[in-house]
Amino acid sequence: QVQLVESGGGLVQPGGALRISCTASGITPNIVLYDMSWHRQISGKERELVASSHHRGGFTKYSDSVKGRFTISRDKNTIYLQMNSLKPEDTAVYFCKANGYIDYEVSYKQFENWGQGTQVTVSS
Repeated sequence: QVQLVESGGGLVQPGGALRISCTASGITPNIVLYDMSWHRQISGKERELVASSHHRGGFTKYSDSVKGRFTISRDKNTIYLQMNSLKPEDTAVYFCKANGYIDYEVSYKQFENWGQGTQVTVSS
């Protein structure tokens, strides 16, 4: 079972920076994580995609609200989100998500797993 654990959230002042990380455990040789991403949920709103990273070619994608300020990076089964020039409206619970598949040779099974979330608060 693939499990995701986020860390690094906290309180930061407007204009400040913070890096959060997410590590996937339970990865066996027949498991491929082809996409890992960060999402956030602001209180009272739906969860939204912040940034994603595809394992082939390092393709990344960002939401318009964070483009130029946030950077997603990946090191094997860990993804990071470097957040710069933070604004109060970035305050949210940040979740990581992993999309992958288990290779059973004659078949495969796709999965989508979420972490438990980490709180990021931007306030003076």
